Amino acid sequence: QVQLVESGGGLVQAGGSLRLSCAASGIIFRINFMRWYRQAPGKQRELVAAIFSGNNTNYGDFVKGRFTISRDNAKNTVYLQMNSLKQEDTAVYYCNVGTITSAFGLPNDYWGQGTQVTVSS
Repeated sequence: QVQLVESGGGLVQAGGSLRLSCAASGIIFRINFMRWYRQAPGKQRELVAAIFSGNNTNYGDFVKGRFTISRDNAKNTVYLQMNSLKQEDTAVYYCNVGTITSAFGLPNDYWGQGTQVTVSS
């Protein structure tokens, strides 16, 4: 079993910055991917950013250079640096991590509890 603990959400004015963190703990042989999703009220959950075991990344189209995803492999932690925040970035942000627990284990993915990001005008 893997536990994810998210932190870093909060209230920020438009144009400001926030940094989200998500730390994974438990039985982890390898982390295959680490992703951030978000869900605004009345909208579907959407992918914000992803980083893979080779450090390749991809971003949602709406990010447009404003956000950066990174990871600290020693800490099993993924970060999302969000700059130039807009009101439309207001949402609950969820961490999603794909792992395997042994060399021949099956992959599993886990979700964090979510952290609220609110951007005011």
